[in-house]
Amino acid sequence: MGMGEIIEELTEEAERQIRDQAWDLSPADRSVAAKAAADLDAAVGTPQSQQALTEIGRLEHLREALAVLAIALAHVHGRLAWFLGAAATALTPVLHWRALPAGDGPTFGAVQPTLQEYTEAEDAIRRLQRTLASINTA
Repeated sequence: MGMGEIIEELTEEAERQIRDQAWDLSPADRSVAAKAAADLDAAVGTPQSQQALTEIGRLEHLREALAVLAIALAHVHGRLAWFLGAAATALTPVLHWRALPAGDGPTFGAVQPTLQEYTEAEDAIRRLQRTLASINTA
């Protein structure tokens, strides 16, 4: 299962829990979710803006999105923390990507992703961003 599919399942579960009132959102949860949504939107904007970047730029933005998740996760507990932790875990392949050629040296296991993999990761983050934005209005 790819990261896009995992994020889709996570976001559907979060939306279902909120809709069924199994997840009682605190004001702090709403605030952290809103900030994370805004920061994810800033990190990984539209598909057109991302595709206009170099591979180094795209990877930089994806890593920034992971940092947003880590920072948000550090400020919450309970269901939102579990959701953010699972989302960050789903996106961990990004941490093993490199945009530069390996040359003759070791890469510490880093691999060059395909353009399709960049797009899948960016789309997954956009899906996550929409769900976090909706948490603030739920």
